[in-house]
Amino acid sequence: MKKKKEKGKNREEKIVETSCNDKKCHIHGNLKTRGRTFEGKVIKKFQKRIVIEFERMIYIRKYERYAKAKTKIHARLPACMEEQINIGDLIRVKECRPLSKLIHFIVIEKIRDKETK
Repeated sequence: MKKKKEKGKNREEKIVETSCNDKKCHIHGNLKTRGRTFEGKVIKKFQKRIVIEFERMIYIRKYERYAKAKTKIHARLPACMEEQINIGDLIRVKECRPLSKLIHFIVIEKIRDKETK
């Protein structure tokens, strides 16, 4: 959230929190979430979107074995969360209506920071 300084009548400065003016924000806007939820690691970050990647197990019937597969998902990054989320963080995304050709998910929360070694 952005903080704004506001001067009152008695010349004291008050700090007032303003919400983001993003209509496609699930917290401050009118975007509804529904459906599936995924957790993944941020691999790319753009101005209003991020790309997350997570592993899943796929059963291969022919060989009666499981194989690991990676899935990439593009998600909308609200303006109020842009400073919090960086490459390498673990985040949670949830499905919403299609926002563009690629984006069908929105960032819900940050689970933890990038592990430093």
